[in-house]
Amino acid sequence: MAIYYGVKDRIQVEKLDLLAFGAHPDDIEIGMGGTLAKYADAGVRVGICNLTKAELSSNGTTQLRQEEAALASKKLGVCKRIQLDIRDRGLKYITEQQLSEIVSIIRRYQPDILFAPFEVDRHPDHGECSRIIKEAYFNAGIHRYQCSEKRNAYRPSNLFYYFINGYEHPDFVIDISEYIEIKREALQSYKSQFSMNRQSVHTPLTNDYINTVEAKDQLFGKEVGVKAAEGFKTSKPLIVEQLLSGRGIL
Repeated sequence: MAIYYGVKDRIQVEKLDLLAFGAHPDDIEIGMGGTLAKYADAGVRVGICNLTKAELSSNGTTQLRQEEAALASKKLGVCKRIQLDIRDRGLKYITEQQLSEIVSIIRRYQPDILFAPFEVDRHPDHGECSRIIKEAYFNAGIHRYQCSEKRNAYRPSNLFYYFINGYEHPDFVIDISEYIEIKREALQSYKSQFSMNRQSVHTPLTNDYINTVEAKDQLFGKEVGVKAAEGFKTSKPLIVEQLLSGRGIL
């Protein structure tokens, strides 16, 4: 069952402009926290949906992780946070009912653009999440596909993929130079994952992981001449309407 959190109480809407899916709370913030903050700051309605509660994480508890996720969403300006209850490390075995619940979310909020993790990643759940959202994205547009809520078919205009671990060459990047601090604060909200205490065990996340994320953003930024950027892969070619601004030609 999905749990819905209204992060910005003053924004009571069904429609979202951007909706990002992640396998675990913190995936989206790692891969595209700056992008969400940038668009939210511009008045765009952004939402996130985590498929699992990350109950198998080495550090922290699911309750603490939810509190950290709520704080991170608030810092980014997310207006809707959705938490599903699919089993951690069980995405490979997702049921048709669970898939239909994800389709229901897409149809309910009708985002213009969907985001999912890039399929190539050291964590198998991130790749499985990518596969699942690709399936849900397609099924959402099939009129005869029945899902958990009776809603009309709807398919977002685009599905883009963000990076969590590893470094792939992006198809496009988004300048987040002005949102580096906000993204850092959102990631630091996950103290159980990125900070060490007496109860913590060492994981790749506790070994200066936030610095690694920022270094990758800086590398993407350097490729296009800005301070920091987040990279994305596309599921289909992008249409460029204008190569020369203000010249009236393509």
